[in-house]
Amino acid sequence: MRARRLKLAFAFACAATTALAQSATGPNPETIQIGLSTDTIAITAGFEGKELTVFGALNNTDPLIQRQGRYDIVVVLEGPAKDIVVRKKARLLGIWVNRASESFSGIPSSYSLASTRSMQDITDSATFAKLSLGVTGMVLNPTFGQQRATLDAFIGALKAIKLDRGLYNERPGAVEFISPNLFRATLALSADVPVGNHLARAFLFRNGAFLKESSTSLQIVKAGFEQQIYRAAHDRSFYYGMFSVALAMLIGWLGRVMFKRD
Repeated sequence: MRARRLKLAFAFACAATTALAQSATGPNPETIQIGLSTDTIAITAGFEGKELTVFGALNNTDPLIQRQGRYDIVVVLEGPAKDIVVRKKARLLGIWVNRASESFSGIPSSYSLASTRSMQDITDSATFAKLSLGVTGMVLNPTFGQQRATLDAFIGALKAIKLDRGLYNERPGAVEFISPNLFRATLALSADVPVGNHLARAFLFRNGAFLKESSTSLQIVKAGFEQQIYRAAHDRSFYYGMFSVALAMLIGWLGRVMFKRD
């Protein structure tokens, strides 16, 4: 009898431990997976931008929460990280010159975002800042710290420049569910999208709380004659520079000969 009681006590303890673990992780440990419509995008002379489709699937979702539309998804495509210097111009003796500047490290050269709805309707700004998600929530790391007001001005200017050039963009509502567990996102790539390895990331939210993230990569490369020029400029920079100078001089001389007045 005593041994049986010990076994029952041990079984109860194990059940209690399992229940506590399930309550901590939740009854439905949702997961998210994504895939791209293409793994490589080739840029040619006539490239004027492109739309990229991202497909994804959710697993172990709660049917009630799904019917209530309380799952949100944000998909982003980040370009290669680069160091950027932002300069502020000021008038000096009637001439505009560079005065103050700020350097930032590891900044996405491009940033395209699609979401199920408006970002402010998905979760709070503190969560976006913690995830460095969205143009507004993106955290930019300065190389040299300045006063908060001055730094915020440079950060705002950098984001405004990227937005004006179309390198940063957001599309609320561009993520749509095509079935209870399948979704599709459409991202906009500008004509100036940089070449290199791009990272596609998908963030899953439930009732405003961040749950999971999934990622995959995309290669953007130059093709055709543009690719040959790009390789020459990077692999043989000295000869490329000399050829460019010689070509400019030749064109200038031909223009002078052709339009010379007798």
